[in-house]
Amino acid sequence: MEYVTAVPHPRSEAPGSARAGRMSLAVALLCGALGAAVALLSTRQRWSEGTVTVAGGPFPLIAKGSDVTGVPAALAIVGLAALVAVFAVRRAGRFMVAALLALSGAGTVAAALLGVSDSSALDEKAAQASGDTSATVQTLTHTAWPYVAAVGGVLILLAGLLALRYGRLWPGMSGRYERGGVPRPRRRSPAADPDRPEELWKALDRGEDPTGT
Repeated sequence: MEYVTAVPHPRSEAPGSARAGRMSLAVALLCGALGAAVALLSTRQRWSEGTVTVAGGPFPLIAKGSDVTGVPAALAIVGLAALVAVFAVRRAGRFMVAALLALSGAGTVAAALLGVSDSSALDEKAAQASGDTSATVQTLTHTAWPYVAAVGGVLILLAGLLALRYGRLWPGMSGRYERGGVPRPRRRSPAADPDRPEELWKALDRGEDPTGT
């Protein structure tokens, strides 16, 4: 007796691929939007604080994330735009936009972590407050907001990696296709009535005899 090994049909994997595409799409959209919001919100918070001596006494100074660096906020906006643009392109274009999305997340993380130990913004404020260009900030301390911005960058990076891995399974913005990838039938224009006055004039313009058979 011979045994025949059953070979799954290639189309049997389609439901699994579609499910993976839907799941990755939902996670990427959530991570990208949430990451951009977190990064933007974090740059508006206090990142560092310190003091400078003015008139013989300590003068408090604070620096928001936007004072320290504008890179995380800018890259968060770029990442959000790239997340939307992923659906407007296909094939190589989608891969490039997904790579831009991932790079935006990585850049946000790097810029936020570099801002943890950056004192240049407070040094500039210390010089302005004291009127001494050589003055620097004293008793410098940092908050946790730069790390929160880095978390937002990680979420954007995750959205980019998902787009690189599963972007080919995601739908696009093409108006020619409905759900399921079935092309929409093109509407045919109604046949012209040769007895209508405008059609008679068009025939005369072409040098034809509209009354001929």
